[in-house]
Amino acid sequence: MNQPTTHEEQIQYLKKIEGQVRGIQRMIHEKQYCVDIMTQIHSIIGALYRVENEVFKKHIDSCVVSALKGKSETEKQKKINEILQLIAKFRKV
Repeated sequence: MNQPTTHEEQIQYLKKIEGQVRGIQRMIHEKQYCVDIMTQIHSIIGALYRVENEVFKKHIDSCVVSALKGKSETEKQKKINEILQLIAKFRKV
């Protein structure tokens, strides 16, 4: 049986993002300049995309590849459909 995929290495990035969000809260309380706040927000969005990309890549490299190497055609098709649905969902954003 395969080991479940973990994403522990992403925790450090998520903690940094968490700190950045608190920083934006502080900026808003301190009534800092809008452009500076938006710049920080953009930085967080980029960081979240990087985490998302790493989780997605690991999903492809482990979960999807494992299913495609397996014998079950049902599991193969299920993973392919899952990826297609994710891509469609991400494009809506």
